[in-house]
Amino acid sequence: MSKEILLLSGPNLDQLGSRSPEIYGSQTLEEHVARFSEQAKILGFSVVHLQSNFEGDLIEAIHAARESAQAIVINAGALTHTSWALADALAMFGGVKVEIHLSNPAAREPYRHVSTLAGVVDGSIAGFGATSYDLALDAVARLSI
Repeated sequence: MSKEILLLSGPNLDQLGSRSPEIYGSQTLEEHVARFSEQAKILGFSVVHLQSNFEGDLIEAIHAARESAQAIVINAGALTHTSWALADALAMFGGVKVEIHLSNPAAREPYRHVSTLAGVVDGSIAGFGATSYDLALDAVARLSI
């Protein structure tokens, strides 16, 4: 298996930078991905990124990653709270899995307090803004040894 990380970004994350910057920050998704990819390269990882507003695209990417990736870092957006299908797909992936959120869902609306993914990932990182990506990469590197 390669030292590839599949970085998945769910619905509406393509709107980062302009969508609720007081909650999600002012950086765009492209900026987050570029920084994550640069740091991953230093650690010897390659990154494949997919953003989709469609649940099925994310599931298909997870299925394909079973043959190519060592880890998945996923910010599933609102699908975090609703998608058992995404959880099932992640459960089939044998590598490291890290769920991330820019904001802290537990400090927000009650419907955001539940993660359908939490039970099938190695860990969840939330509430640290852009640093959530750094912490996820650190977790991948440490767990992939």
